[in-house]
Amino acid sequence: MQGRVLACTACHGKEGRATPQGYFPRIAGKPAGYLYNQLLNFRDGRRSYPQMSYLLEHLTDDYLQEIAEHFASLQLPYAQPPATQVLPQELERGRLLVQHGDAGRDIPACVSCHGASLMGAAPWLPGLLGLSRDYVGSQLGAWQTGQRHAQSPDCMAAVASKLSLQDVRSVAAWLAAQPVPAGAVPARQLPEAMPLRCGGVPRQGAAQ
Repeated sequence: MQGRVLACTACHGKEGRATPQGYFPRIAGKPAGYLYNQLLNFRDGRRSYPQMSYLLEHLTDDYLQEIAEHFASLQLPYAQPPATQVLPQELERGRLLVQHGDAGRDIPACVSCHGASLMGAAPWLPGLLGLSRDYVGSQLGAWQTGQRHAQSPDCMAAVASKLSLQDVRSVAAWLAAQPVPAGAVPARQLPEAMPLRCGGVPRQGAAQ
């Protein structure tokens, strides 16, 4: 498999552990179900990035599952986050949204789905740490503008639509500034009650 995923590691870094400074996200250690969903989204046109779509357009579901399981199995150390020059009040705004959300605007906390450690949950929910500020901000922006989609109902599109530009900047900055504790991995199970129905996350006990 290492030979077959060289095209992936050309952008995502050795063994898929892209550093926080890079635009391309880390894929090593992400839950297999999440990685599989994203490969499907690129192949089937819900996410738009020509290089990814070209690489995946002729690959079968089973092959994409193998790729997802390969990278999910790579539990590797994370790089330290880069120094931030963001103002403390902007970081605090991001922290509050990530940890508590904003009930007045019906914005759930990131931790309510991605876990208290923000490392996600197997097999469907991704971690939010170890990603660059530019990447997180661009993905939230892509949901806001309709350039990125997920399986329906698209819960992240619903959340992103309620965020202001400053919210996006603050959340991305705070997440990118957080170190990943040694040995941190996704939780073994989904949260008991997610605040929104997400099409990429099968109901517990339901088929994919």
